[in-house]
Amino acid sequence: MATAQGMPPAAGEQQVEKGLKSGALGLISTTVIGVASTAPAYSLAATLGLIVAVVGLGAPIVAVLAFIPIFLTSLGYNELNKADPDCGTTFTWATRAFGPRTGWAGGWAIVAADVLVMASLAQVAGQYVFLLFGTKSIGTNATSGWVLLIGVAWIVVMTYICYRGIEVSAAFQRVLLTVEIVMLLAFSVTALVKVGSGNHPAESITPAWSWFNPLQGGFTGFVSGLILMLFIYWGWDSAVAVNEETDDPGKTPGRAAVLSTVILLVTYVIVILAAQSFAGVGTKGIGLGNSDNSGDVLSVLGDAVFGGSGVGLFLSRLLVLMVLTSAAASTQTTILPTARTTLSMATYRAIPKAFARMHPRYLTPTVSTIAMGVISIALYVGFNYMSGGFVIADAVTAIGLYIAFYYGLTGFACAWYYRRTLRESQRNLWMRGILPALGGLIMYAAGGWSIWADWDFAANNSYTSWLMPFWPHWYIGGVFVIAFLSALAGLVAGIWMRFARPAFFRKETLTRTTPTLVPELD
Repeated sequence: MATAQGMPPAAGEQQVEKGLKSGALGLISTTVIGVASTAPAYSLAATLGLIVAVVGLGAPIVAVLAFIPIFLTSLGYNELNKADPDCGTTFTWATRAFGPRTGWAGGWAIVAADVLVMASLAQVAGQYVFLLFGTKSIGTNATSGWVLLIGVAWIVVMTYICYRGIEVSAAFQRVLLTVEIVMLLAFSVTALVKVGSGNHPAESITPAWSWFNPLQGGFTGFVSGLILMLFIYWGWDSAVAVNEETDDPGKTPGRAAVLSTVILLVTYVIVILAAQSFAGVGTKGIGLGNSDNSGDVLSVLGDAVFGGSGVGLFLSRLLVLMVLTSAAASTQTTILPTARTTLSMATYRAIPKAFARMHPRYLTPTVSTIAMGVISIALYVGFNYMSGGFVIADAVTAIGLYIAFYYGLTGFACAWYYRRTLRESQRNLWMRGILPALGGLIMYAAGGWSIWADWDFAANNSYTSWLMPFWPHWYIGGVFVIAFLSALAGLVAGIWMRFARPAFFRKETLTRTTPTLVPELD
């Protein structure tokens, strides 16, 4: 148990048994979950056009610079997981470091981000099912009723796979991720070869060192692009969310998280360079700046890169399948960590105890998993019919604020949790203190600037807006509105739980010096 002075125990915090299946995952499986949860192909398809819109040719350098706070934060995850491999991750660690209110906010941020992204995942999956079979009239219509139906069915199927058990989920992920990485590499190599050989469309441009100037699109554009790029990297922490189900909970998840971020960096830089070189950043045709393609750039580029007949047609369809499987992988691995976050919150009585129920055979959180699926479907249907479906795109951007919040909070929690051990060695000072805290500062600085920019619809960071019905009658960006309403919902829920489940907020169930549960009080 931790000492009263805040010194972490040598063997880590005492763990509370939640009923998850221990020893089910090794380093490879855990890393696969971390990378697959990020869904490189889906993330690029849904976000690259938005990033180019705000940073222009600076997308490659933004990908590199966004990796820095991601990597620094992953070090904090690794260090905290050594002491306390709890599936609640940020919720548990921030509670131990800063108290129940801060921890609850961190848990809510994870849940909010995961729920908001499900609409985009389902929409992309629905579109790509029709694109895969050549039905472009439906696949290119994001708000089609058929796309909605397939998207809802997709969430149902992925929820069921998560319900059936972590080993089934991990095996499914290995297959999907293999297809995804191979096709991204084939796409990138083919595109770059065509640009280099002169066999390219008119929109193509030759790579230049100026692409690595972060401020060529202006400071505001750079920060907005950074927030969007955080979304592209987001998801690797799922490797830590399944920590209680790994073969070595104190080491494997943290290592997998750090390894996942490095794999993602290499993948993104190669693909972005290839896509930007081949398509350019113009606003017409296959240009990445074309708003008609902003929600899905890869399906448009697939035909142009591989061709529309013979082997090329097969490869372009395989690219579509890759984005589809990527969305499937991310849908599944979005449900997984959310269900485990709410499982941990319920175990420590921060939310209703029903969310802690486990399946006796599959050893998975039942209510948490099903609730995630149901809420995601409800939001997807609602977002689909609001403002022509553009609310879904704004929700993706708004997620960046929550990512910055709980990733940054984890970095700060690491430095504070280990604060009394930092002088023991240079390694502790840097790995447990300076680097995680620096990652947190960068996250919060980017998030704060983004909030300021997203407030004003005129900043062009949102597809939708809300006109204030009272003076001064400003148009507020839809991204800010979604982030604000999500935070407001969390505040209301937190106040409600403060009275409905007071033990957690009284520090009776989870503190730095009381890591184990007290007897049930209600």
